[in-house]
Amino acid sequence: MTIYTPKIQKAIQFAIQTHEIDQKQKRKGKDIAYIIHPLTVGLILARAGASEDVIVAGILHDTIEDSLEQHKVTAETVEKLFGKEVATYVLSVTETNKALPWEERKEHALAHIATLSEGSLLIKSADILVNGTELLDDHAQHGDAVFKRFNAPSKELLIKNQLRLITAIIKKWADNPLAQDLKFLAYSLFGICELAFMMAEPARSIPHREYDENAVISCPVCLWQGMGRDALSESGHVCVELRCPICDKMIIVAEFAMLNKAL
Repeated sequence: MTIYTPKIQKAIQFAIQTHEIDQKQKRKGKDIAYIIHPLTVGLILARAGASEDVIVAGILHDTIEDSLEQHKVTAETVEKLFGKEVATYVLSVTETNKALPWEERKEHALAHIATLSEGSLLIKSADILVNGTELLDDHAQHGDAVFKRFNAPSKELLIKNQLRLITAIIKKWADNPLAQDLKFLAYSLFGICELAFMMAEPARSIPHREYDENAVISCPVCLWQGMGRDALSESGHVCVELRCPICDKMIIVAEFAMLNKAL
């Protein structure tokens, strides 16, 4: 079986033409060739055991969205060169209206997750992993200055949006082979804004006798929802802490009687 297939080779060449040769596209706010991004997405998909068409679509996933008018790439172009399935995947992860306000765009993107096939979800997962990991690396080097590159109203909203996308993907497809990578990314991204999130949405404190592991609880940051028994649980001498299994935000503190004098 051929691994480095002619179709994958052609996709790489096409992506290089679109992102590098036609426009010398760079990563946002950086002097780094944009082509690095879709090639890394393709590498992750290959490592995740994706099909050839999913890998090809991952390499091409930004060609429609980012191509210049004078060198416009359309869904028809992609279908003609790479087939209908690849074109469908690429179109499914393409933002169609960047003229909308940032928050509206992100709301549409979040709602769109529920409509995606497993192949499209895998491409979206790899895309989020590449972007999120790069953001973490850049933040470690340059601090909050990195957020000036983005159009988001605040770093908290940008991080919250990424966390909610991750939650939506895992909710839609729990067996996603990239689910654990996404959860680790969510935990790391949450750490950037942990103090702000905890101050805005503090954990709910309850007497331990009111704690019900079968009660539905939710994370106000990433929007995970599940039963108490599904949360990350940590017991101490004075309380039980329930944390979000996606982003690790503390949701509930169930205090034992020694701390709650009203019991």
